[in-house]
Amino acid sequence: MMETKNPSGNSSNFETFMHNSSSRRSFGRNSTREVTFSHSESKPSLRYGSKGADSEAFSMSQKEISDEDARLIYVDDPVKTNERFEFAGNSVRTGKYSFITFLPRNLFEQFHRVAYIYFLIIAILNQLPQLAVFGRGVSILPLAFVLLVTAVKDAYEDWRRHRSDKVENNRLGLVLVNGQFIEKKWKDIRVGEIIKINANEPIPCDFVLLSTSDPTGVAYVQTLNLDGESNLKTRYAKQETQFKFHEKERFNGLIKCEKPNRNIYGFQATMEVDGKRLSLGSSNIVLRGCELKNTNCVVGVAVYCGRETKAMLNNSGAPSKRSRLETQMNSEIIMLSFFLVALCMVTSVCAAVWLNQNKNDLNLLPYYRKLDVSKGKEESYQYYGWGIEMLFTFLMSVIVYQVMIPISLYISMELVRVGQAYFMIKDSRLYDEATNSRFQCRALNINEDLGQIKYVFSDKTGTLTENKMEFQCASIWGVDYSSAKTSLENEQVEYSLQVEGKVLKPKMKVKVNQELLRLTKSGFANKDGKRIYDFFLALAACNTIVPLVIDTSDPTVKLIDYQGESPDEQALTYAAAAYGFMLIERTSGHIVIDIHGERQRFNVLGLHEFDSDRKRMSVILGYSDNSFKLFVKGADTSMFSVINKSLNTDIIQATETHIQSYSSVGLRTLVIGMRDLNASEFDQWHFAFEAASTSMIGRAALLRKVATNVENNVCILGATAIEDKLQQGVPESIESLRKAGIKVWVLTGDKQETAISIGYSSRLLTSGMTQFRIKSNNRESCRRRLQDALLMSRKNMAAPEVGNYFEGSSDSVVSTPMALIIDGTSLVYILDNELEEELFELARRCSVVLCCRVAPLQKAGIVSLVKKRTADMTLAIGDGANDVSMIQMADVGVGISGQEGRQAVMASDFAMGQFRFLVPLLFIHGHWNYQRLGYMVLYNFYRNAVFVLILFWYVLFTAFTLTTAINEWSSMLYSIIYTAVPTIVVGILDKDLSKRTLLDNPQLYGAGQRQEAYNKKLFWLTMADTLWQSIVVFFVPLFAYWGSTVDIASIGDLWTLSVVILVNLHLAMDVIRWTWITHASIWGSVIATFICVTIIDVIPSLRGYWAIFDAAGTALFWLCLLGILIAALLPRFVVKFVYQYYFPDDIQISREVEKKARNLRVNGDTHIEMLHISNPQR
Repeated sequence: MMETKNPSGNSSNFETFMHNSSSRRSFGRNSTREVTFSHSESKPSLRYGSKGADSEAFSMSQKEISDEDARLIYVDDPVKTNERFEFAGNSVRTGKYSFITFLPRNLFEQFHRVAYIYFLIIAILNQLPQLAVFGRGVSILPLAFVLLVTAVKDAYEDWRRHRSDKVENNRLGLVLVNGQFIEKKWKDIRVGEIIKINANEPIPCDFVLLSTSDPTGVAYVQTLNLDGESNLKTRYAKQETQFKFHEKERFNGLIKCEKPNRNIYGFQATMEVDGKRLSLGSSNIVLRGCELKNTNCVVGVAVYCGRETKAMLNNSGAPSKRSRLETQMNSEIIMLSFFLVALCMVTSVCAAVWLNQNKNDLNLLPYYRKLDVSKGKEESYQYYGWGIEMLFTFLMSVIVYQVMIPISLYISMELVRVGQAYFMIKDSRLYDEATNSRFQCRALNINEDLGQIKYVFSDKTGTLTENKMEFQCASIWGVDYSSAKTSLENEQVEYSLQVEGKVLKPKMKVKVNQELLRLTKSGFANKDGKRIYDFFLALAACNTIVPLVIDTSDPTVKLIDYQGESPDEQALTYAAAAYGFMLIERTSGHIVIDIHGERQRFNVLGLHEFDSDRKRMSVILGYSDNSFKLFVKGADTSMFSVINKSLNTDIIQATETHIQSYSSVGLRTLVIGMRDLNASEFDQWHFAFEAASTSMIGRAALLRKVATNVENNVCILGATAIEDKLQQGVPESIESLRKAGIKVWVLTGDKQETAISIGYSSRLLTSGMTQFRIKSNNRESCRRRLQDALLMSRKNMAAPEVGNYFEGSSDSVVSTPMALIIDGTSLVYILDNELEEELFELARRCSVVLCCRVAPLQKAGIVSLVKKRTADMTLAIGDGANDVSMIQMADVGVGISGQEGRQAVMASDFAMGQFRFLVPLLFIHGHWNYQRLGYMVLYNFYRNAVFVLILFWYVLFTAFTLTTAINEWSSMLYSIIYTAVPTIVVGILDKDLSKRTLLDNPQLYGAGQRQEAYNKKLFWLTMADTLWQSIVVFFVPLFAYWGSTVDIASIGDLWTLSVVILVNLHLAMDVIRWTWITHASIWGSVIATFICVTIIDVIPSLRGYWAIFDAAGTALFWLCLLGILIAALLPRFVVKFVYQYYFPDDIQISREVEKKARNLRVNGDTHIEMLHISNPQR
C-alpha cells in the first residue's frame, strides 16, 4: 500500500481527481432522486437529489475537525487522556432504579396512567372528615394493591438487571500497566488504556485494534450479541501499529475520533503515529458485546467505555405500542366518566333540594348528622348551607361511585395478556425445528391486535424465501451457461486441492455447468479463456468473504467455510471455488486464490463496499507485474449505467437478454464488470481515496464519490443468477391470508421481473388478475402512468357480486382482482408530493401490491401511507436490518429469525422462524386474543357499573345521604376477590372455536377486522342490560322487605350476594369451552363471597354484626335471591336465543357445526357455509 506523505498534497490530488472524473462523464445527478441517511444520534434525514448532499459533505470534509468537536485519546496514557476530558468509566448500568430513586420514580411512571391519578384523588378525598364515606384505610387499599403488584414486578425485573450488571462489571480483563498486562475489572478500564483480548473472550469496551496475533493484522469477531448476526466479521490492525507491537516497542500515538454515537456500522477517526496520519474506519474498531473468534489474541486501545459504547447507546427495547382495543377502551372510559359525573350531579342536586326543604328538621332526622353530646350538652353540627353541602355531596358521590371506572381492569388485562403470551410461546405450530426457535412475544400489550389485521407488508428475501442462495447459472461474455440448457449434465461437484498432504475443499457443493467447467480446465491462454478467468476472479475477489478452515471427522480432510455478511456473496464465492477459483486466504492487504492448483496472490489496494445509493461494490487488485484492475459487481440498473456501451454492444445486449430470462424464473441477478487502470489513473484514485479515508467529516459521502468516479467506463464480463427458494408453506399461507380478507403487500429490493416471478410462484399473483405496472424515471411520467392506472381501475369497477367485495375501509367492488406493481424510483416521486393520495386510492382497489427496488426508508413510507389514510390495522414482517423501519412503523411488527441476522427480531413486537407461522398466529391466537379481551373489557364495564347503579338506587331512597347498605369491606373486595379471578381465567382459556375450524375457514378472521367483539353498539347494549339488572337486584329485595323490620346490613348482604352471583352467572352464560379451571374460578368465587361475607359479619367491631345469619335464616332471603337471578338474566337469555337461532353470524354457525360434528363423531369433511367477507380468488 502506498502511504500518504503530504496531507495537503492529498487534498490537491483529490480535487484534481474529482475534476478530471467529472469532465470525463456526467453521472446524471439531476435525473434521479435518491434517499440519503444521516448517521447521527438524531433521526435519519431524507434528502432527495444527491447533488446537494454530496456537495455539502464535500465542503465539510475540507475542514479539519477541531479538538473541541473530537475525542482526543493518547494511546497508553489514560491519565493525560482523561485529565482534560471527563470520559465515562467502563461501568455499565442497565437498571432503571437505585435504592433511593425506586419509590419516587416507579410511582411517577405508574401514574402516567390517568386512571391511577383518578383513584389517587378519590383516596385523598376520602381522607377529609367532611367527605369520608368509607374507612380511610379501606379507600386506599385497591389503588395500593395495584401499585404494589406493579412495583414488585418492576423491582424484580430491575433486580435482575442490577445482578447482570454486577456480573458484567466484575469480569476481568488484561490491561497494559508499566509494560505488563495485568488483570483488571472491566468497570475500572479507562479510555486510553491498552487492553488485550484472548480467543473466545468477550470485548469489554469499544477499542481500536493496534495489533493481532495474525502477522497480517487481521482478526475475526462475532457480533451475535450486538446485531444478532452469527457470521464472522473481519477487523484489521494498521500495519504500522502491528509491527510496533511485534517488535515490543513502547507505543505512543494520538487518536482523534468522533464523539460517541449509536451507529454500530460506522466509525471515523485518524491516528498519528511517528509523524504519519493514518485513517481509521469501521474495519479498525471492535465494539463491546462482540467476541473474538479464530484469532489467538488482539491488542487495542479503549476509545469508548461504559455508557458511551455503541452497544450501550443502542440499548433500547422494542418500541412501545398501544393496542387499538385499549385506545378504543379509553373513549368508553370517558363516556363512563361523564355518566359518573351525571350520577354525582343528580345525587348532589337532589341532596341540595332536599336539604333546602328540610333544613329546619336536620337535628331530628336520623342518619344525617350525629350530635355531639360528649361534653354533657348537645352541640349542633356546623351547617354550611345548601351550596357547600351540594359540593360536599358531589365529591362524596365520586368516592362512593368510584368503581364505575374499573381499576381492576388494567391489572386484569396485563395478567390475561401474560397468559395469552404463554400459550402462544408454547404452541407447537409456531415452533421452528430448523432453527430450534420458539415464538417470541416481545410486546405483551398488543396481543389482541393480531386478530384485527387488514394489511400485511412483507419483505421477500428471507421472509417469503429461504435466503439460502444457490448459484444456478452464469452469462459470460454474451454466452449463456444456463442450467436449463444442460440440466441432465449438471451435477453438484466440489473442487479440492492438496495442501501439506491434506485435502482442502469447500464446505458446500455447487451445481455446475459441465461445458463451463470444461472451459475453465482447458486453460486461459485464448481470449475466451481470459474472459472466463477474469469473470471467476471477480467472483472470488470482489467480496468481503472470510475463508475459515475447519476440521472434519477425517483428519486428512479440511473444509473451507466462507463466512460473510451476505448470503449472495457466499453463494458466488462457493461457485467460484467449484469452478477452480478457491479463495483460501484474506488479509487487510492481500488475498490468496488457488486457481486450478496454482496459488496466486493479489494485493487488495482498495475496497469500495456496497451501499444503497450505488447498489454495487468494487475492489482494486494489484498484480505481480505492477498492473492494476478494478472489478465491479452490482445490480443491473446500477451497473449498466457505468458500463462503456460504446464497446461490445452485442455482448451487452445478449447479457441483458440473459438477465431478463433469469429474472423471469425468479432468479436474483448481478452484473460483473472490470476495468484496467493505468498508473496515472491508479495514482489519482489512490490519493483521492486516502484523502477521503482520513477525512473526519463527510467521509462516507466522499468515499462514495471516489467510488462513483472510478467505477466508470467498465467493461462487462457477464452476469450471475442465484436462486432463493420459497420457504415451506408460503403459497398456501398467502392464499389463506387473502381468503381472510387480508391484503398482502410485498416490499422488496429485487428487480421487478424477479419479484413478479416470485409473486406467481407464491400465489400472490394469478393469471386472472388485472396488473398495473408503474415504472418511470421522472415525475411527469410517473404521474401519467398513475393516473392511467387509476382510470382503468375505475372502469374495472362493477356492480356488487355475492361474496366479491372488500370490508373495512375498502368499500369498492371489483369485477376482477387487480394487482399493482410499482418500482422504487416511481415511489420516490409519489411519496414526495400530492401523488400519495392517488397511489393510495389505486392501491386500496387492488388485492395485491408489489413494490420493487425499494429502499428501507421507502418501506416505512409505504406503511405510513396506509396508516395515515385508513383505520385498518397493519402488520409488517421481515427478517433483515433493512426491514427494521417498516416493522417499527406498522401497528404490529413481526421479525423472522433468519439468515440476515436478528436486527428485525430485536426491533419487532413478535418473532418467529417462518412466514407460514403467520397463519396460525393470526387465525388462531389473534382471533382468540381479540375475542377474549374484547369480551373481558365489556364484562368489566358491566360488572362495575351494575354495582355502582345499586349504590345509586339506594341513595335515592335514603335522603341522598350517600350511606351504603353494602359493607365497605365487601365494596373493596368486590373487584379483587368476589369477581376478579373468573374474568381473568376466561380471558386466558376460553375458546369460541377450535384451532382446526379457524384454520380451515380463513373467512372467520373477518370478525376481528369488523370489530365484532368490541364496538360502541355492544357497549351501549351492555349498558342497557346493566341498567335492567341493577334495577332488578335493587328493587326486588326492596319491595319484598318493604314494611319489614330488616336492618340495613342484612339487606346489604342480600344485595352483595345477589350481584356477585349474578355477574358470575352472566359470565358463565357466555363461556364457550368449559374446563375444570373455569368451573373452579366461577363457582369458587361465589363460595369465596359467602365465606367473606360470613367472616365480615362475625367481627363485632364491624357494622352489621351477625346480619347474614339473621337474614339467611328466612325463606324470603333465598326466594329473593332466586327471583333476582331469574328476572335479571331472563331478558339476556331471550335475546341470546333469538339472535343465535334466527340471526347467527359466521362464528355461531361454525360453533353449531362443531357441536354437531362432535355429537355425530364426524372427523372432518363437514362443509361450513360461510358469509363471504373477502374478495376470494377466482
